[in-house]
Amino acid sequence: MSEASTLVLEEYDYELPADRIAQHPPEERDGARLMVLDRSASQIAHQHVRQLPGLLREGDLLIRNATAVLPARLRGRKASGGSAEALLLGPSPGQPDHYRALLRISGRLRLDLELDFSRENCRCEARVVEIGPEGVVKLAFAPGASPYDVGEMPLPPYIRREAPEADDLVRYQTTYARSPGSIAAPTAGLHLSERLSADLAAQGIDCADLILHVGEGTFRPLRETDLARGSLPAERYEVPEATAQAIEEARAKRRRVVAVGTTSARVLETRAASDGVVRPGKGETELFLRPGSRFRVVDALLTNFHLPRSSLLLLVAAFAGRERLLSAYREAVASGYRFYSYGDAMLLL
Repeated sequence: MSEASTLVLEEYDYELPADRIAQHPPEERDGARLMVLDRSASQIAHQHVRQLPGLLREGDLLIRNATAVLPARLRGRKASGGSAEALLLGPSPGQPDHYRALLRISGRLRLDLELDFSRENCRCEARVVEIGPEGVVKLAFAPGASPYDVGEMPLPPYIRREAPEADDLVRYQTTYARSPGSIAAPTAGLHLSERLSADLAAQGIDCADLILHVGEGTFRPLRETDLARGSLPAERYEVPEATAQAIEEARAKRRRVVAVGTTSARVLETRAASDGVVRPGKGETELFLRPGSRFRVVDALLTNFHLPRSSLLLLVAAFAGRERLLSAYREAVASGYRFYSYGDAMLLL
């Protein structure tokens, strides 16, 4: 059976014990385990992220996603009583103080529902002014402080917290984040400590940055209709001129382009021409990389272990091969690797 003919979600499932889901990051950013998968030889090696400089080649170019995660999760109450929690998806264009959001409340959702997300010394009230499809609402906030001033880091639901932890403000953000706009972290980059970045540079391994603001598609389960449509919810990106130039120079010298994370890979392949030349620019991408997709730019990929039946898992399967990847995942489970956002990493060469 060919890769292109296996696009059935149940074919991208695997068993994962609950205790393999990392609830906290490793003590040190670069202290996670690293499974190295050599695609050409179908061989696996077990290393640690801090050994990355010795696993790459001098001249390799790492492409990082420098988006920053917004404190987009708001906790509060309905004015009438009962709990309310909102995940802000972003401002509503052309409407000051209006935000799209996913809203979870006790009781019935209705228009004009009043919500209070205030914190000590920071008032934050909102009203439901629109109820859209797929659970998305529009909230109108009272003029004043930004709702992000009372927000928390939007950790994925599989990371359990009784209360916000200050450490998440630092550890659920890359060390090089500079452009706020995401509602989830580009998790492969969480492993890159300042020390590791310096060690990579000392080995002649350069880094260049782009931006992809991670949106609500990350939180939504992949559906058969997504497979049929062949696209994902749009996410905003930018490839600076300097990054496009660095990629062109690396390819001209036959050096590898290493995508740090699936978000970087999607942007690179979105901006790649048929000959692999990456054009600078900004816009939105709906690119769905899945088995059968061709990679024109990415030569190697650093990524975390992803949820079953997710678009991220399908992207990595497109790069590594479905059977090879799922076999590696089974070995990772058996070897005690930690999974998902705060978990261990894979390097696919």
